[in-house]
Parts: sequence; structure tokens; C-alpha cells
Amino acid sequence: MSAGTLVAWLKKPGDSVKRGDIIAEVETDKAAIEVEIFTSGVIEKLLVQPGEKVPVGTVLAIIREEGKAVEPGRLRISPSAKQLAAELGVDPASVRGTGPDGAISRADIEAVARRARDKGLETIGEEPVRPLAPSPAPLAPAAETAAKRQARMRQAIAAAMARSKREIPHYYLSTTIDMGRAMAWLSEKNRKRPIQSRLLYGVLLIKAVAVALREVPELNAVWKGNQAVQSQAIHVGVAISLRQGGLVAPALHDTDRQSLDQLMTNFLDLVKRARAGSLRSSELSDPTITVTSLGEQGVETVFGVIYPPQVALVGFGKMMDRPWVAEGKIVPRPIMTATLSADHRVSDGHRGGLFLAAVDRLLQDPSQL
Repeated sequence: MSAGTLVAWLKKPGDSVKRGDIIAEVETDKAAIEVEIFTSGVIEKLLVQPGEKVPVGTVLAIIREEGKAVEPGRLRISPSAKQLAAELGVDPASVRGTGPDGAISRADIEAVARRARDKGLETIGEEPVRPLAPSPAPLAPAAETAAKRQARMRQAIAAAMARSKREIPHYYLSTTIDMGRAMAWLSEKNRKRPIQSRLLYGVLLIKAVAVALREVPELNAVWKGNQAVQSQAIHVGVAISLRQGGLVAPALHDTDRQSLDQLMTNFLDLVKRARAGSLRSSELSDPTITVTSLGEQGVETVFGVIYPPQVALVGFGKMMDRPWVAEGKIVPRPIMTATLSADHRVSDGHRGGLFLAAVDRLLQDPSQL
């Protein structure tokens, strides 16, 4: 994504907040997300108003961290902008400056007055706003039709995938995995559980990918500027199809450190919230690798396109009974194809092959997951 629209603030100036709190809702081209914070303190100022579309990286609010004194600072505003603010009845303290060092310009004042006009507001901050000529109110994100949302999502996906194929030199590997031992182990575990607590074999695949990344850590990385940086944490992004069409791939944080039971619970919760439009901002920004599976759609093999800025994507196909040689005999076994799409600037076929071999080995002894 390149921009988002602030839908609503869930906190106000003066409110105390702690790490992990949800403070705002933002609409993006692919989903509505909940914006969380990563520090504790007190909200001093909200810099963006609901309905405003801003680029990624825009500061939305100022939070005074715990134990730090208030630093209001001097308002940086040009004399002409200050005069214009007085003429239009705009409180400069409520304006987010876009000039050097956050200085407020005439354009910033005009933009705030224009938003007030477009929304039919009577006040901005504490000061009255002089009524301006009315203009058609912008269509609220909640009022957009499903068709328009779907079109925007497809455009966002198209832009990301076009960038991926244009910039990333992909290489592709595949291997077939005998899932007999994994399915037998899973069946035995589930036999002792109530239906609502049973594990899906998909969590075995996700966990195997996460643990295998410990052996080939260069695949667990993201591009930052001109350098691929390995992530110390393993956050597997899981491709989830949405009911209205399209897909998202939010992260299961610290995937390798979760037990299979934790992973199952968190996976089901992630799917539910993705389809309800209540994902957190970190879940969309943190994935370090993506796993996709089209087995339920009957696809035998899937070679995915890497999601920038990640450097690898793992695909799993349909599990099918196939002839398999075991201990010198041909026997029917449940076979699945696993694939790797990887960035050749970061790794090569040898390392990619070691990774797929590690996934296979782990699935032959799922008790170690």
C-alpha cells in the first residue's frame, strides 16, 4: 500500500495508552486495519482527522512516553500562513505542518479549511471556522460498494505483483513430500481431542516452514532500501482468501516459538478477523515470509509470486494418494508437492534445496514441531 484513509480515532488527547492498544482504524486498498502502538504514554495531539487520506509513513499522533516531560515547543508557522489562519478561522495548533521541520505553510492552512468545508464542519479545534462555499462530500469508505472495494483490491494486488516480477529475479524449486507419518501422527493426536480442539494439518505445514527457516535464515528476510536484512523473529504470513474476493497475507507472530495448539488457535483467529476486516497494522506489515496453499481448490502444485519486500514464498498443493516406494515396495501414500519461490539476489538453489529438505524432514517426525 502507498496510502491509507483514517476512518476513526479510538482514543483522544489526554488518554493514557499502553503498548499493544488499538488507537485508530485505517482503511487501505486491501482491508480495514486496526492501528496499534508500540509504546506507553499519553496522547498529546492527533495530527490527522477522520476521512483524511495520507501517505504511508505519515505521523498520525504525538504520544508523550512515560516518564518524559511535556515538550510543546514553539509553533513553526510563516507570518502569511498565520494571517491566513486568522482570516479563515483555523486554529494553527490543530494543523500538521508539511514544511521544513514541520513548519506550517499557507497550503497547510488552506487544506485544513478545505476539509472543514467539504465535511460541513462548524469548528476546527477550539476556533470557529468561517463557512465556505459548499462542495460535494467525499464518499465515506464504509459507503463504498463491494464492487469498488474489489476493484481497488485487485489494483493493489496487481501493482504489488507487477513490482515483484519486475524487480525480483525469482527462482523456483519443488519437492514431493510423503505426508503418511505426519497424517498418522495427527490422526492419533486428534483422536484424543474434542472436535473443536482438533488440529488441522495446515498448522503442521506452517510450523515446519517456520522451524526450517532456522536452518536457512537468509530466506527469512525483507528488503530495506538496497539491502536484504535477515529478521531475528520469524513471522510467517499466511495467505487468506476473502469472501468478497482477493486475499491478504497477515503474520502469525513468532511462528516458530508457538506450540501447535497455540498456532491452531491463533491461525483460526487470524482467518476470522481477516474476513471480518479487523486485522492489526503489525499483522500486515510484519510478515518475513509467506505460505500459501491451494490444496483445498484441487491445485496440485503452486508456484507463487514473492510479496515485496519479502524474499521468499512457500506453496503447498493438494495431498493425494500416489504410488510411493517405501522399503523396496510400491505402496499408496498421501503425497504433497511443496514449492519455493525465492529471490536469487539473496539465496541460490543450493540453499533453497536445503530449506525444502528441512521442511520434508520435519514433517517426517512431527513430534519435534
